[in-house]
Amino acid sequence: MSITDVTARISQIQAQLALLPQSSGVGSTGFSSVLSRTALGGATGAVTGSVTGDQVVAKAREMIGLPYVWGGTDPQRGVDCSGLVQSVYSSFGIELPRLSADQARAGTPVASLAEARPGDLIAWDNSGRNVGADHIAIYLGDGMMIEAPRPGGHVQVVPVTTPPDYIRRVLPDPAVAPVAAAAPVTPTSAVGGTGGLPAGTPYADLFARAGAAHHLDPALLAAVARQESGFDPSAVSPAGAQGLMQLMPATAKSLGVSDPFDPAQAVEGAAKLLDQLLVRFGSIELALAAYNAGPGAVARYDGVPPYAETQNYVQSIMSSWQEAA
Repeated sequence: MSITDVTARISQIQAQLALLPQSSGVGSTGFSSVLSRTALGGATGAVTGSVTGDQVVAKAREMIGLPYVWGGTDPQRGVDCSGLVQSVYSSFGIELPRLSADQARAGTPVASLAEARPGDLIAWDNSGRNVGADHIAIYLGDGMMIEAPRPGGHVQVVPVTTPPDYIRRVLPDPAVAPVAAAAPVTPTSAVGGTGGLPAGTPYADLFARAGAAHHLDPALLAAVARQESGFDPSAVSPAGAQGLMQLMPATAKSLGVSDPFDPAQAVEGAAKLLDQLLVRFGSIELALAAYNAGPGAVARYDGVPPYAETQNYVQSIMSSWQEAA
């Protein structure tokens, strides 16, 4: 451990000691409590034994579409990269430092991305102006991560395209963690190798490619296709919506889609549209409502319109998407 690391750890312990009630006198109970939180780089040791990487990933996915807000830590209004990490882990009682440079020193090091597990922290040192990491994300597994990327963006799932400078494990090794009831098996643990989608998902390559291009979870795009057409690229609705993603002809044209019946064009167009709606409305639910009922209806009602079809549409896709998370 370097002098910088030691100094940072001392500062962290001092800050946490300052939070103890004055009446405690920082006795043996209070001090041991602080030590338990710092043992994992700020994580609450009494809680982490029952928290899994899959649970961390599922919680992080709930924030997809949240606006990037510099300095933000509010999971309702917006977060920056370290705010996302801090907020997700805090929901499990695991307190991490506020800054990405400090978060990238939390826990224990992981040798390479090949050894990383879902829930690990991955970080980069992109600027010579700062000491240590200046961008951080949560690893999802299968070469994917979730991040709050930059001003004007929103929380997104994207492939890890640049090897991280830091990989840290905040959660304890399952091999030494207290025995707990086995977590239910979810599609996340049985991915088909294409952007985290369950094995056998139709058009998985198209969803993965469009998701990476437009900062969307491929599983969300797949859930929309399932709801819209049942993965039928030749589907036509009574209202005239066409293809795999059920784009109206005028909408398709505005998105640069010349043939809505071509699955590749349809998925690309739908991803582009959902990305635009996420930026405009700031939440997955409202973006889906606008996809179904139109942006004007969402703006008019300042929320999901009170249409049974639209409300069922949003609920169905959200349920399908969360089941695949």
